[in-house]
Amino acid sequence: MKLIYIFLVTFLCINGSLGNKLQCTSRSVFDIPKNWTQMANSCTNELKAQVNTEINAAMTYLAMGAHFARDTVNRPGFSKFFFDSASEEREHAIKIIEYLLMRGHLTDDVSKLLDISSLGPLRETWSNGIEALKNALELETDVTKKIRNIIKHCEKPKDSNFNDYHLVDYLTGEFLTEQYKGQRDLAGKISTLGKMMATNGVLGEFLFDKKLLNNEV
Repeated sequence: MKLIYIFLVTFLCINGSLGNKLQCTSRSVFDIPKNWTQMANSCTNELKAQVNTEINAAMTYLAMGAHFARDTVNRPGFSKFFFDSASEEREHAIKIIEYLLMRGHLTDDVSKLLDISSLGPLRETWSNGIEALKNALELETDVTKKIRNIIKHCEKPKDSNFNDYHLVDYLTGEFLTEQYKGQRDLAGKISTLGKMMATNGVLGEFLFDKKLLNNEV
């Protein structure tokens, strides 16, 4: 009954049904000190750009997953692997957004965070599994390079005297290790698949797909 009463009062306040007897106001918070937000503007902008990079990578992996799931291709192992990779890239984008929020640099322009015009998969079709894996390795290498550039820049940003070692440490620990492991994993998969296809042709890709589906490679 108490919850119903609260809901009713809130509804009447929103619609102005209580007139002057009861006014509902929403207080805006003003004059929050800004000296705690010390990240250089250039570092903020580079992190926001990295969010778009991660989303583009995720969308490319989604396109890969969808491609290999098509009935005319029918490689469920590759499809599962690339859909999982898309989820990882999306999680990376979320981590960067959460970091910007923690540092107080994502409060007024959230709607401007994503550049909608530039979002989309880098391509949508692949001739076979090994081409897709090579493309994925190139994609991860590019993402890693951009993260390293942010680290290099924000260690000594030109537009600030504040050396952002926390951001550098965060990116190094949370992202670079995972990136390097992912690149090594893709390189290994390319090597294994290449050998299997050299010996068995298309059948080698079929067998590799089964191993991917069962997380055996």
